[in-house]
Amino acid sequence: MSGRRSTSDRPAAPDAPLIIALHGGTYTSAYFDLPGFSLIERAADAGIPIVALDRPCYGETTPLDPGSETIRNSAERLDAIIAALVGPAPERAVVLLGHSIGAAIALAIAARQPSWPLIGVAVSGMCLDSPPEAGAAWASLPETTMVELPAALKNAVMFGPPETFDASMPGLSHDADAPVPRAELIDIVTGWPAIAPELLGKVRVPVHYRLAEHDRLWVGGADEVARFAALLAAAPDVDAALRPGTGHCTDLHRDGAAFQDEQLAFARRCAATTAR
Repeated sequence: MSGRRSTSDRPAAPDAPLIIALHGGTYTSAYFDLPGFSLIERAADAGIPIVALDRPCYGETTPLDPGSETIRNSAERLDAIIAALVGPAPERAVVLLGHSIGAAIALAIAARQPSWPLIGVAVSGMCLDSPPEAGAAWASLPETTMVELPAALKNAVMFGPPETFDASMPGLSHDADAPVPRAELIDIVTGWPAIAPELLGKVRVPVHYRLAEHDRLWVGGADEVARFAALLAAAPDVDAALRPGTGHCTDLHRDGAAFQDEQLAFARRCAATTAR
């Protein structure tokens, strides 16, 4: 397993949870640590410990078998990785934070009712259905285990209108680029819509959910956000909303800092509620 964590000397607050962050497809854990847009630094400044993992098939984390890189299989593997990471007697409860495919996997982990103390899930960059053209696009990908998306394509689909992001973007984002398992891309488009109602219905911890206003990878809008939230019927609290002025990679837009602050505040609330 590989990943990233804060190198700050600032001690974590004793009542803070541990955030475990799961990146999306075509990125490594570096997505959460890009200079000027780092969730890891922002969490450290807030006194919240955080570990951003490289999911299986990314970084140095042991890959899944070729062709088996599905949401369910990734969730099973990461459930075991996190259990090993926090140990048999965790010092802190865990809040999972996931973006895009990492968000779907985070919810699938929550649906497994993990043995370690999960107290909340914060997700973004995903919904229930992809645009009709997405399935055909992914199906036409080269017949290789790993696919490297061209920078121009990522620039077009990962970001909102030009006024929503700084001049450093999307260029800076490519420091976190990585090849993506072809099976993973196909599964999020064709597999996720079929299993989402079942998995979301099994989530029994609070959920913070945001879908970008200009997300080009999902069928969006207020109605889709409401439909997503309604499927989380067993969750004790659901904070779901459309995030205006951002594209798919909300963290990397002008609104990214405020968005990350919301997620960190949610993690704090989860810990405070559990402690009562």
